[in-house]
Formats: sequence, structure tokens, C-alpha cells
Amino acid sequence: MTSTGETTNSKLDLKRLPRNLWAVSLTSMFTDISSEMIFHLLPLYLSNVLGARTSVIGLIEGVSETTSSLSRILSGWMSDRMRKRKALTVLGYSFSAVAKPLFLFAATWPMVLVLRFADRLGKGIRTAPRDALVADSIAPEQRGMAFGLHRAADTLGALLGLAIAAFVVYRSGAAAMRLGAATFHWVVALSIVPAVLGVVSLILIARDPAQTPRPAGGAATEQPGRRLRFSPRFWGFIATVGLFTLGNSSDAFLVLRAQERGLSVLQVMLMLVTFNLVYTLASVSAGMRSDKIGRSRVILGGWLVYALVYAGFGFARQGWQVWVLMSAYGLYYAMFEGTSKALIADLVPVEARGTAYGVYNAAIGVMALPASLVAGLLWQGLGTWAGLGAPAPFWFGAALALAAVLLMGLVVPRLKSTT
Repeated sequence: MTSTGETTNSKLDLKRLPRNLWAVSLTSMFTDISSEMIFHLLPLYLSNVLGARTSVIGLIEGVSETTSSLSRILSGWMSDRMRKRKALTVLGYSFSAVAKPLFLFAATWPMVLVLRFADRLGKGIRTAPRDALVADSIAPEQRGMAFGLHRAADTLGALLGLAIAAFVVYRSGAAAMRLGAATFHWVVALSIVPAVLGVVSLILIARDPAQTPRPAGGAATEQPGRRLRFSPRFWGFIATVGLFTLGNSSDAFLVLRAQERGLSVLQVMLMLVTFNLVYTLASVSAGMRSDKIGRSRVILGGWLVYALVYAGFGFARQGWQVWVLMSAYGLYYAMFEGTSKALIADLVPVEARGTAYGVYNAAIGVMALPASLVAGLLWQGLGTWAGLGAPAPFWFGAALALAAVLLMGLVVPRLKSTT
């Protein structure tokens, strides 16, 4: 099976990469240093300090992702209409940078919900224009590599952010099994600097392409007076991603599972460093692989890895097993995240890329709320009633990942790639 945009030229030449790719990658790295310092500790802060139940944590994660989905469609569409990607991207990163310091004052879970929503709103504003900026700035035969490099830089930032947070946790008490409020506030304060550097990097380095390139052909096109229609294959892929995402609850539940299986707060942070190290090292090669053998094969491989890992989370009995599984989880991210965005660029015309990325991210955002709510209910509600408990949401996620593999492998390739 092959996918649109398959090529044989996947050589990585760093000297010839466009400045926009470097700008976006640098900004993503700084922003993720800031974000990952906070947000992987946030479920522990909610649970250990504020006393929130897993159903509330699921609600916060689901609402914060889902309510930003409409902004993703709107910002993507606006960037298409304006033919300007940079301004909206800068606005989105700025919004998130302003929201982060306010976590210093979040003393109740509703306050955390508001601030988490504000940060995700910023991500919703920036994501589609940013991805379109990358796609506009790179040759089609290097799209997989470009998005893989962007994901690698993003994840390198996450790794550095987690390492800094782990150091703060270590200094506050390495053997602590529960997170303290003072430790969380120190991490939030340190996260402000890279958040600002990310915005400044984008402002100084990125440029809107002088002339938007025309598509090579094969995708739907926009004509005056005619409403743009995406291809059946695009919509099939979106539907499949939506099905998969319904079982892909917030990674906050993986953090809670690690703590439940006996890992200390420091060990959880180091586990996440390992996850991001694998993600970083595998992202570029996975993207280049998709340039060579096709996007669909790499995505299917990533979903199979996900199914196996999530099933493993359900069966895990000791903390070291969760640690190993979390490392393998990095392979799923490396194989899916960048490759899926390269596939979107393959399936849609250049003049509609912003809108397409908005639709893609909105589909994920809309499904994030029920996914996290279901996970929270399965963990403490329905799962306990059925005698399954904490493993229930992970087995549910593994089952839906396998369903998505079947849909992506058997149905989507039969759909037309043009309207």
C-alpha cells in the first residue's frame, strides 16, 4: 500500500533547509521546554495538592483540548484567506506564553481548568497556520523529513523541559511519592523564560513565503465562485483519526498510572525524559521513511505500536514495566505525529492547507473530550464496577487503535484521492 506523495528522495541536507523550518523548530523547542516543565506535573498537582479525582482531571484535559478545536479551524481558514501564516502563529504562541505564569495563582481545579483552556486556545490558534507554514516552505519530496525534524526539535524541547523539572523535583526531595505545591510553583516560575524566547525566535526569524507554491496535482483545487471540497480520502483519514483519538485519552492518565504502579515523582519525570528521548531520536528517521515508502505504512505501524503499548499499560504490575512501555510509546509518537501532517499536505491543495490542518486538529480536539472523560470514568467508575479498575481505559484505547488500523488499511485506500 502506498500513499499520496511517496518519493524516493529522502536525503537530509541541513544546509538547504528553509529558514521557516528552522524558525518554527526553534520556537517549538523553546515552547515545549516551557510547556513540558508544567503540564506533565499538572495531573500530579491536581491529584496530590488540590485533591481532584481522575474524573475531574479527565474533564479538565478533555475540555481544554476540545474547546480550542474551533479556533484551529478558524485560524487555519484565516491563514488561507490572508495568505499569511506568521501573524496567527505568533499570536498563538504569545497567548500560551502569557497564560503560563498565571499557574502560580491556581489554587483550585476550576482555576486550573481556565488556565489550561487558555493555553490550549493559544495552541489552537497557532497550530494550523504553523503547519501550513512548514508545508508551504518545503519541497513535496521532503515533507516527511521536514515535519519529522520539526517534531524532533519540539520533542527535544520537551526532553530538556522535563530534565529541568526533574532537577527541581530532585532538589525538593528525590524520594517524594507526592508532589508539593512549592515544587510545582518553582517549575512554573522557571518555565516563563523559554516561553518568551520561543515567541521572540519566531518573530525574528520566520517569514511568510513571498509566493505560495502551487500544488503538483492530484488534490482538489479551489476555483472562483466554487466552494472548496476536500477529497474522500482526506475525509476518510480524518474519520479514522477521530476513531483512534476516541481511545487516545490524555497522557495525564499515563502519568497517574506510573505513580499508581509505585514510581516516585522524580522517577515519573525521568520516565518522561526517556519517552521524549526515544521520540526525538526516531522522529526524523520516521519522517524520512514516510517520504520513501509512503505515509500510510508508517502511520499504520505507529498505531500498531500504540495498541501494544496501551495493552501493556493495562497489564503492567510494577513501575519499571510502565517505564519500559513509556519508552516504546515514544516510537508511536515519532511514527504518527509528523507523518500525519505530511499526509495532510499531500491530500489537499496548497490554497487550503491552513483550513485542512484546522479540520485535522479540530477532529482530534473534538474527540479529546469524550476520550478523556471515558478514560476517567473507566478508571474510577465503570471500570471499578466491572472489576477492571485502572487498566480499563488502556485496554479500551488499544481496542480502538486496532479498529483504526483496520479502517486505515482496508477502507481509506479505496477512497478517491480527488473530488
